[in-house]
Amino acid sequence: MKIAGLHILSLSPGEAQRLQDELAPRVVEGPTLDLSRVRHVAGADVSTQGERGYATVVVLSFPELEVVEVRGYEAPLSFPYVPGLLAFREIPPVVGALREVESEVDALILDAHGLAHPRGMGLASHLGLFLDAPTVGCAKTRLVGKHEEPGPEKGSTADLVNRGKVIGRVVRTRKNVSPVYVSVGDRIDLDSAVGLVLACCTRYRLPETTREAHNAANRLRRGEDLGVPSQ
Repeated sequence: MKIAGLHILSLSPGEAQRLQDELAPRVVEGPTLDLSRVRHVAGADVSTQGERGYATVVVLSFPELEVVEVRGYEAPLSFPYVPGLLAFREIPPVVGALREVESEVDALILDAHGLAHPRGMGLASHLGLFLDAPTVGCAKTRLVGKHEEPGPEKGSTADLVNRGKVIGRVVRTRKNVSPVYVSVGDRIDLDSAVGLVLACCTRYRLPETTREAHNAANRLRRGEDLGVPSQ
C-alpha cells in the first residue's frame, strides 16, 4: 500500500499531541462505501514483546473473507506508552507492514479507534490520512464518550457520544456478547464503517480482519511462518 507524506516519527509526547490537534481537521467523514464493490478488505494488528512491536496486515477477499495476503514487520517501540498517543507507539511497525502489501485494498479495519478518541485522532484516523484506502476503527474497549447499551441481538447498535457529538457507534457483533466500538477512520461514513465491520464478523465478536491479523502478529512474534504467501 502507498503511504504518502508521512510525518517524522521521532516526536516527544507533547509534540505528538500537538500534531494530533493539527491533523484532526483533515479527517474526512464520508463518503458512503458501496460494499458490493469491495473486493479486498484488510486488517492490521500489533503484538508486543518488551520494547519491540510485531505488526501484521492481513488482506481478505470480500465478501468471502478468505486470506489472500499476509505481511509482517518488526520494529522497536521507541515511543513511550501514553494513553491517547498509542498511534505513535505503533505507527512504525504497522507502516512497515502496510508498505509490503501488494494487493489492492478497498478498506482497512484497525484494532484501534478512529474519531472515537479524545482529540479525534486514533490510529485508524491517523494512518488513514496517509493511505490510499478508507480506514475504520474497531476497538474492543471505549476510550472516550458515553452510550446506551445496544440490544442483545447481532447488529444492534447505540451511538457513542462525546460533548454532544456522535463520534462512533457501539455495535453488537454477536448475540449477548460484549459489543465493539466502531468509528470512522478516514474517508468513510459511520454507517458504512458499521456495515463493513458487521459484514466481516462471522462466528466471533471481532471481525475476521482483526482476528486474522491478531493471530498472524502472534505468529510473527514467536518467529513462526506467517502462512499464506502474497498473490
